[in-house]
Amino acid sequence: MNNLKRTALSLALVAAGFTAQAQKSITEGVIVYNVTSNGQQNEAKNYFKGDSSSYQLQQGPADIKIISNTKGDYMAVLVDVPVASMKKAAISTPADMEQMKGMEPTFTSTPTTETQTLAGYKCTKVTAKDAKSGKTYDVWVTKDVTVPSNNLTKYYANFGGMPVKFSISQMGQQVDVVLKSITAEKVKAGTFAVPADFEKITMQELMSMRGGGN
Repeated sequence: MNNLKRTALSLALVAAGFTAQAQKSITEGVIVYNVTSNGQQNEAKNYFKGDSSSYQLQQGPADIKIISNTKGDYMAVLVDVPVASMKKAAISTPADMEQMKGMEPTFTSTPTTETQTLAGYKCTKVTAKDAKSGKTYDVWVTKDVTVPSNNLTKYYANFGGMPVKFSISQMGQQVDVVLKSITAEKVKAGTFAVPADFEKITMQELMSMRGGGN
């Protein structure tokens, strides 16, 4: 009987160990994603620490960085085009943030029993439906690890796990996102700041530059 108790206790401890590992929380580091839009695939990195996030992506000759926080009350979009000697930083105003929030989708979630392993994490599929457009998306989430939400994952923050494979709509285009890796590491100083050599502009001016102005 004692052997059975010891065996049961050992199994319980092992299970507890796996549970503790499965619920690992990372508060500082970098997430690497594969991002596909219009048939083009890019690698994007999201540096995070506490409530700050810095999403970085290269689009053609431009290096794009989006600095934001989990509160959703601050965002800066930095555009660096070395070949054109251009460095612009569009800083959002409270009115900009309210306008962007009004344009964001409103999702409802329907959990499923489908599972698969992605990027080394056990994931479960959740069906998301946008109440505004009626579109549905498959969202794969994991409970193996937790990290702060960012500009890509914030729409699915309440889907029962960290989004690993999902789609979002940006500027009317579908963007498919797949997690590649998460690394816990110290983020360099200045990652969440706008460098002094960037010219500060408004969000409206940025939209006009990319052909989105009225």
